[in-house]
Amino acid sequence: MKVAFVFTQAPYGNSKVREGIDALLALSAYCDEDEIGVFFLHDGVLNLLAEQKAEILLQKETSSMLKLLTLYEIEQCFVSKEDLLRYQLTDKKLLLSVNIVEKSDLFQILRQAEKVLTF
Repeated sequence: MKVAFVFTQAPYGNSKVREGIDALLALSAYCDEDEIGVFFLHDGVLNLLAEQKAEILLQKETSSMLKLLTLYEIEQCFVSKEDLLRYQLTDKKLLLSVNIVEKSDLFQILRQAEKVLTF
């Protein structure tokens, strides 16, 4: 994996997540799908919630942008098992198919990336 995108922020409250997804989708046009990894840690796991109600906050929903990862064939998506448990989330509540891994294993995979971009 050449580039890792790490999402640690909740989906709303600032523009970091949207900017990160924009960068991810733009880079995917120039890279093979196996060269990009996407990681969700800490509050970043909230980006994966299937039923977001962004309109209540007068925000654009980021989940529709994340669904494009499937279209772009980005399959290396990882989420921290501990952070899912912290928010009492299961894979059935997530909008993407992700690899749920222990945080220590997630960091081991992340170390293999040449570049790490955090949002």
